[in-house]
Amino acid sequence: MELVKPAIGLIFWMCVTFSILLFILTKFAWKPILAMIKEREQTIENSLNEANKARAEMSQLVAKNEELLNLAKEERNKILHEAKEAAEKVKTDIVARAQKEAEEKIQMSFREIEIQKKAAIAEIKNSVGLMALEIAEKVIRKELKGNSEQVEFVNKLAKESNLN
Repeated sequence: MELVKPAIGLIFWMCVTFSILLFILTKFAWKPILAMIKEREQTIENSLNEANKARAEMSQLVAKNEELLNLAKEERNKILHEAKEAAEKVKTDIVARAQKEAEEKIQMSFREIEIQKKAAIAEIKNSVGLMALEIAEKVIRKELKGNSEQVEFVNKLAKESNLN
């Protein structure tokens, strides 16, 4: 049983040795270990603070990027709207100009037709006048005895001329 039950002298020397070891560790090792732990704790705290700052900056940058993106989208929509309006205006101007040109050409064609019509009528009048003069001249040259002979002669001359 002596193995299980320690002797008083052994306990005494163990307590003395433990006290000396505790004193040496407290004097030389405990303070540097605590300083190292405190320094490590401070480093971890600083890292966490920097990570929080970085997270805050990232959230600000994300918000700023979203704002810039929204502004860019609004600007793009505004430019597209203005381009559509300009295209519509150009389209209406082109259509109006084409209609105006078509109306002018139609009016010019009507005027030209009217001028040609008047020229044709004048030419017909001149031809009829000349033909009437020729007939009158021929009638006068030939003195006829009766009215019926004159009518036949005029009809014959009219058929010969064929209203060129």
